[in-house]
Amino acid sequence: MYRLFRAPRGLRGKLFKLTGPIFLETLLMLTLGVVDTLMLSHHSDNAVAAVGVVNQLLNMVFLLFNITTTGTSVMCALYFGAKDNKSFIQVLGTSLLFNAGVGCLISLMLFLFGREMLVLMDIRPDYANIETDGQIEKVDPDEVEIGTVIIVQPGEKVPIDGVVVEGHSSLNTSALTGESVPREVAVGEEIISGCINISGLLKIRTTKEFGESTVSKILDLVENASSKKSRSENFISRFAHYYTPAVCYGALALAILPPLVRMLFMGLPADWGIWIYRALTFLVISCPCALVISIPLSFFAGIGGASAEGVLVKGSNYLEALAGTRTVVFDKTGTITQGVFEVCGIHGTNCASGSCPVVSGHPVYTKEEEQLLEYAALAECHSTHPISVSLQKAYGRKLDVDRVTDVQEIGGHGVIATVDGHRVAAGNDKLMKKEKIAYRNCSCTGTIVHLAVDGAYAGHILISDMIKPNAAAAMQALKNSGVHRLVMLTGDDDRVAQQVAGEVGITEVHSQLLPADKVSEVEKLLQTREEKSTVAFVGDGINDAPVLSRVDVGIAMGALGSDAAIEAADVVLMDDDPLKIAKAIRIARKCLRIVYENICFAIGIKLLCLFLVTIGIANMWMGIFADVGVMVIAVLNAIRALFVKKL
Repeated sequence: MYRLFRAPRGLRGKLFKLTGPIFLETLLMLTLGVVDTLMLSHHSDNAVAAVGVVNQLLNMVFLLFNITTTGTSVMCALYFGAKDNKSFIQVLGTSLLFNAGVGCLISLMLFLFGREMLVLMDIRPDYANIETDGQIEKVDPDEVEIGTVIIVQPGEKVPIDGVVVEGHSSLNTSALTGESVPREVAVGEEIISGCINISGLLKIRTTKEFGESTVSKILDLVENASSKKSRSENFISRFAHYYTPAVCYGALALAILPPLVRMLFMGLPADWGIWIYRALTFLVISCPCALVISIPLSFFAGIGGASAEGVLVKGSNYLEALAGTRTVVFDKTGTITQGVFEVCGIHGTNCASGSCPVVSGHPVYTKEEEQLLEYAALAECHSTHPISVSLQKAYGRKLDVDRVTDVQEIGGHGVIATVDGHRVAAGNDKLMKKEKIAYRNCSCTGTIVHLAVDGAYAGHILISDMIKPNAAAAMQALKNSGVHRLVMLTGDDDRVAQQVAGEVGITEVHSQLLPADKVSEVEKLLQTREEKSTVAFVGDGINDAPVLSRVDVGIAMGALGSDAAIEAADVVLMDDDPLKIAKAIRIARKCLRIVYENICFAIGIKLLCLFLVTIGIANMWMGIFADVGVMVIAVLNAIRALFVKKL
């Protein structure tokens, strides 16, 4: 074995001249993988995506390293050991064993760091506590059925979505929403999986299976984000498809053609050693590591930085589309407003036109008004629409659903039902017109629920929605971020829509729209948008699914309480703060700017060094800088996309 590793004395210097830089390159690659892993470990909000990036990075480095150094080993042996077979075997054996040793080391680091990062960063709960015969038993979350009461002790993760049935505590939701302020929960409140219980013991009745819980869906989305590539990533893939064989043939031509031309046509010595050395340096410089590693890493870092701020982006293609957003379209309810409706007045037929009163607090209604509210609440008892919920809440008593039959819900109009044998129609003016019932307009601004009993107009109920505190600031932030057009689409009354739009700063409003009408309006916006710009739609993700799937970027608000939002949208805001939209756009633009910087820098340096090595100015050490040095700089630049706190 010793004789195998002992190369001829004169050969050692030549071998080091060629393989020394390759050895340095290997150490730099390995160090880069370790440092990158450690830096990403501090961003636990993008846990699975970060681990995936590191694994892909080390796998790619390992593959490219083996291709480059194995080819170099063979060419070293052919050139330096050409004098005799013994030298050839010594050189080839030394180089290949060196490659195998470093390859095993990289594989070991890949395994160890990948395993440790998954342990440290995975937000998936490992167990659920169930009380059995007075004893707490740990079980697999997958085995817990809907309706089971689980126990979450202080310091533990909430494994499954549910409702608190006993206890009071504070929850750390930062891993899901990016919000550092703990959330207080008590009996009767809904709780989502992935939160960490800070103080008191909680007993929770599960409302979903583990596979359908919030944390499972979020992890699945993050894990699958890498499958949706941006145009920049697709460009790099296509570029590498043609670039790699081109530079390999170029290196081969550089090693063979110049010596042949010198020997056959110029009468000069072939200098095979010089040209083979240049060809090998050419091959090292041309390695596209800086591009194929730093570009995906830039997008993953951007996705990770966004998730740390409570913005979940489902893929780098959506991040790139978000960066080009110049038009943002909003739904009103639950997006600009809080979606919390309150009954502000009940106006019967004896209320004079133009003098409809607005009440607040805990008003005292007349018998006629209470009867009107009862009819409306019972007619809407099977609906989960915010307006229906507000009517039921204002009624304040338990609803006897057996009194209600023949319920017919008409989208964009309202509800028709039989209550105590009376046919009750509750809805907007479209429903009254459809039923050919003469109704009276209300002078107050708000959502009007008209009621007709047995075909006769009985009055109307005034309901208003609260505008979100940050809505106006969010619109201004979007304008400051380069969004030129803000549009609101709503099915609500035009007066209500105009009032809300005026308060928050939106100038273009389209009201009284059915879901199909919203799609038509979005189609018009897509046709009239600026060149190379995108249109984003912000909605609650339930009734707006057709529009969310049609626009370039669909953004769901408050999706922790909406499964449909997570499924339909491309970008999910993990809380209800509309200010996050502008921040998400700024994060996307910073990420894309870094991607373009890396592409220009890497290609520019490589082309320059390839030219220099062809004319004999650049050596192997410069080649290492053009390969690993550029890759290190590009990756460090890519990691800047993680730091978005001050955007």
